[in-house]
Amino acid sequence: MTSKKPFIVACIPAYREEDYIAKVIVKTMKHVDKVIVCDDGSTDMTAEIAVGLGAEVIKHETNMGYGASLRSLFSKARELGADVTVTLDADGQHDPDAVPLLVQPILDGEADVVVGSRFLDKKAEAGIPGYRRNGIKLITDVAKAASYSNITDAQSGYRAYNRKAISLIDPAEQGMGASTEILLKAKEHNLSLAEVPVVIKYDKDSSTHNPFVHGLDVVLSTVKYLSMRRPLLFFGVPGFTALIISGFFWAWTLQSFRETGEIITNVTLIAIAATIIGLMLLTTALLLWVLVSLIREGNNH
Repeated sequence: MTSKKPFIVACIPAYREEDYIAKVIVKTMKHVDKVIVCDDGSTDMTAEIAVGLGAEVIKHETNMGYGASLRSLFSKARELGADVTVTLDADGQHDPDAVPLLVQPILDGEADVVVGSRFLDKKAEAGIPGYRRNGIKLITDVAKAASYSNITDAQSGYRAYNRKAISLIDPAEQGMGASTEILLKAKEHNLSLAEVPVVIKYDKDSSTHNPFVHGLDVVLSTVKYLSMRRPLLFFGVPGFTALIISGFFWAWTLQSFRETGEIITNVTLIAIAATIIGLMLLTTALLLWVLVSLIREGNNH
């Protein structure tokens, strides 16, 4: 009895990519069973070109962001019953011929999520512009603290997901922060992750994302996610630390008053400020923890 052939779907978020979308779709179709393009409010011929080449197109009437496009694409992949979902960019920087490489660990049952990393091959890493390389590594270090400690490229959008991963992950972030959010949620659901080496082309300025805005979006999204998911760690630890610091300055203030009969104004002000900050952070931590616990309990019922 022959096993069922896996249904592989490629999902391509696109915004004003009429110059590159055709080549990406044609090359991708060689390796998958279906191509879905989310046209995120483009004002050019992106959607028309995609439809003409046989891709299914999801149309956003206005530009909603990378994360919103992934959300729509993931929803369609679930609806179609995809066994493997591959995401790649529409700007030509991701080589579609690497799709089989990303898909294989999933087909072999070795991973739920596969990330195409630019940092597993020294030659590929050398081709990344310096400012991008440093920015990606910084963002990856931030993501490591809350997701997979061994990941090397948290910002690669070239990924593959199995059916389980797509059923569990639903991006909420509208912008580029969705890349990190997906990793955080994958870790939260105990999904296994693997990386494979890929080469990203930087020989043309095809990216529509400002690197600084992209990086800031990702960092802020990560901070927001951590503050909501782990409030005791995110707010509680700094709050407790602030109270310890305040205790030191209160002791200094009292000791000085006993010895001289005078209060050192600056030391006292630091003690008061640290106490207020510590109590505010601990209160926030407890309130958010209770709120998140109630929400999770409600979702489980």
